Amino acid sequence: MLSDTFSRFRLISLIEGISFLILVFIAMPLKYMAGIPLAVKIVGMAHGVLFILFVIALIMASKRYKWKFLSFQLFVYSLIPFGFILIEKIIMKNPPKKLK
Repeated sequence: MLSDTFSRFRLISLIEGISFLILVFIAMPLKYMAGIPLAVKIVGMAHGVLFILFVIALIMASKRYKWKFLSFQLFVYSLIPFGFILIEKIIMKNPPKKLK
């Protein structure tokens, strides 16, 4: 399943997107409404690591599949909540023909 760059990018995008939703909709309310700042520290650190992995996977996929403007567009979508759904929709519309 994860033997090609495209599959790895899709998986990392999904996990990073879910971690962003957990950070925004669970950890942040716990910090500001329940007074539990530890939630943001833990989830924020995990999300930060996953975001770095996402950027690395995006760069690798961009080089391998010659995405030019698309890589910028995907990066911007990664900055908004639920953006990983848009990313999945866009990359699956025209998946690479030759997966490496």
